[in-house]
Amino acid sequence: MKVSSRKDEDVTILDLSGKLSIGVGDVALRENVVAVLEQGVSKLLINLKGVSAMDSSGLGELIRAKATASSRNAEIKLLHVEDKVQEVLEMTRLIGVFESYDDEIDAIASFRKA
Repeated sequence: MKVSSRKDEDVTILDLSGKLSIGVGDVALRENVVAVLEQGVSKLLINLKGVSAMDSSGLGELIRAKATASSRNAEIKLLHVEDKVQEVLEMTRLIGVFESYDDEIDAIASFRKA
């Protein structure tokens, strides 16, 4: 999996592409989330548009990222939760754990309302 980082005002966006799965995908997400949080980022948007598949390890890493961010007074939201990822979140009844958006502008604006 590839992870790239960009900023829009005070929101850091992690763009993911590939499989969010055990081994490379979950480790890449963890390393990138920890790296941006250590830089003092408090508003993090994870863009899942390029994620082709997600397994339980990927799901666990999303949950861990949210918990890690929360412990550092940071907030994580999801962008472009595509069908395959949506199904996993719904099957595990974790869809309500994350705020998710289909539009990047709306997602970024939501951090200002919080």
